[in-house]
Amino acid sequence: MKTKLIIATLGLASVLSFGASAAAHLVNSDEAQNLQSMGSVSVTAIGGAPMDIRQKLAAKAEKAGASSYRVTELTQGDHWHATAELYK
Repeated sequence: MKTKLIIATLGLASVLSFGASAAAHLVNSDEAQNLQSMGSVSVTAIGGAPMDIRQKLAAKAEKAGASSYRVTELTQGDHWHATAELYK
């Protein structure tokens, strides 16, 4: 349940983030069905917030040439860890 809340918070934070410089944008599972997968990326950070993780995922997605990404895993313990599927 906590993971779902964190993912929802991450999604909401990305919608509210108008100043993000990364060209890749976050999509939900319904939107992802119409896109072509091109692999995945993951990030790990000590401390920070969901928004920091989203920005790191977006930067990695952009560097990989993806136009979109979808968060598939998000955990928080001693550190944050997130994995995202990349799409063309």
